[in-house]
Amino acid sequence: MEQTLGIIKPDAVGKKVVGKIISRVEEEGFTIKGLKILNLTVNNAKAFYAVHKDKPFYEELVKFMVSGPVVVLLLEREDAVSHWRKIMGATDPANADEGTIRKMFASSIQNNAVHGSDSKENAEKEINFFFNFIERV
Repeated sequence: MEQTLGIIKPDAVGKKVVGKIISRVEEEGFTIKGLKILNLTVNNAKAFYAVHKDKPFYEELVKFMVSGPVVVLLLEREDAVSHWRKIMGATDPANADEGTIRKMFASSIQNNAVHGSDSKENAEKEINFFFNFIERV
């Protein structure tokens, strides 16, 4: 079994679609091995998205991610990383396939409802960040 990290972002939490997204996760055969609802601090968000720190959208991304609560999911199933990315849909909801989470619940490239690890290696780092490191921040 493979694990990946999913985040239900502040826009989706604010739209009250967390339950619908979690139902979809379970319908897709994922086992939820961990779940946290939390408000990221600016330092948490900056640390998590540090890979983007030199990109023009970085500050807006951090601001968005601390704008409200997020739901962090530790997901497990075969091919978890690729399957989660498939059902999330394209980053830009305008380009996302019908039936994907972003097509159904996202409103823009930034307010795109969910996050998912992009590789097995990053999944391991991201899971560690939210389920081990953040406890001590």
